[in-house]
Amino acid sequence: MKLRRALLALLALVIAGAIVFYLLTMPATVPASALPAHTPDLANGKYMFAAGGCAECHAVPLKKCDDLKTKEKEVLAGGRCLKTPFGVFHVPNISPDKETGIGTWTTIDFINAMKHGIGPGGVHLYPAFPYSSYQRMTYEDLIDLKAYLDSLPAVKSDVPPHELSFPFNIRRTLGVWQKLYVDGESFTPDPNASAELNRGAYLVMGPGHCAECHSSRNILGGIIEDAKFAGAKNPEGKGTVPNITPSDDGIGDWSEDDIAYLLETGNTPDFDVIGENMAPVQENMAKLTDEDRKAIAAYIKSLPPRPDAVPKSEQKKHEHKEDAAPSSEGAAEETPESKSEQPSAGGEEKPTAGGAEEKPTTGGAEEKPPAGGAEEPPGIED
Repeated sequence: MKLRRALLALLALVIAGAIVFYLLTMPATVPASALPAHTPDLANGKYMFAAGGCAECHAVPLKKCDDLKTKEKEVLAGGRCLKTPFGVFHVPNISPDKETGIGTWTTIDFINAMKHGIGPGGVHLYPAFPYSSYQRMTYEDLIDLKAYLDSLPAVKSDVPPHELSFPFNIRRTLGVWQKLYVDGESFTPDPNASAELNRGAYLVMGPGHCAECHSSRNILGGIIEDAKFAGAKNPEGKGTVPNITPSDDGIGDWSEDDIAYLLETGNTPDFDVIGENMAPVQENMAKLTDEDRKAIAAYIKSLPPRPDAVPKSEQKKHEHKEDAAPSSEGAAEETPESKSEQPSAGGEEKPTAGGAEEKPTTGGAEEKPPAGGAEEPPGIED
């Protein structure tokens, strides 16, 4: 009798736990009625495409799946792979193909993926696709981006499924992660900051998703707020991503003009040239207007100065590892089935333009940082 009662009690606990888990992980989305009346602007959509670095993740790699170079920038058939501590993510096809891409996605499907990490049918998307940053984008910019993606060539291409170990292969658990890091709120301008600072903050925090690469993460894969932009270990294990705060460890001796010039040309103040993962990001930044590059620079310089989040001993360890390892160019991934942080006049902290997923998006290589994320474009994961 006692054994029976114990078993019944255990069963009740299991059922209660399952119900709680189900409720906690229910997908949160917005209905189509929440969208503003807006006529898509293809020119702005193309601009957001560049700001977000979508091609760097979703265009077909030139050779191997981890090749940083891509074939045609507007053929978004996917195929890139991203090796992370959680497993290997394969970047999806986000071309308008109706069978293997996102050709059947509606505008609200796309927006729920970008702002809530939820694909059609309530599927939880992996945050290797940096929707925790993309959620800050405005509805209008996302509507424009979706329209631009729809105008690109439809390409039939099947991408392999992600190769993740247990328990990371259970998508439903992402609902808990999303409760912690996703609220779907668009960027809110700081009324005490200038228009330039607010514009820079928007580009860095939203489409640019700079923090995704330049920030260290906790055991759950969430960005550590008090170490944001202070550098991180490369998730692919090769090198480190630099500190881009205006500190002695970061870019404290860089001027706003230095940052803007790097974003335009790829040249650093000490006459070096950026390369590896940051090169494609810089090429996208060069497509932005002078005003937007200056806005990004102003915002980066307004961030709180922070010491390197990666200890010097760890940085040296990664340097040796990089010297010993064969060159493997990393990329990012995720497929679309893509608290409101506000800049203060003194500056808060947030990303710049880059992007991909768990798509999680992203690591820069180790060179004096530029203002921008390292490799993560609007990806969406499947």
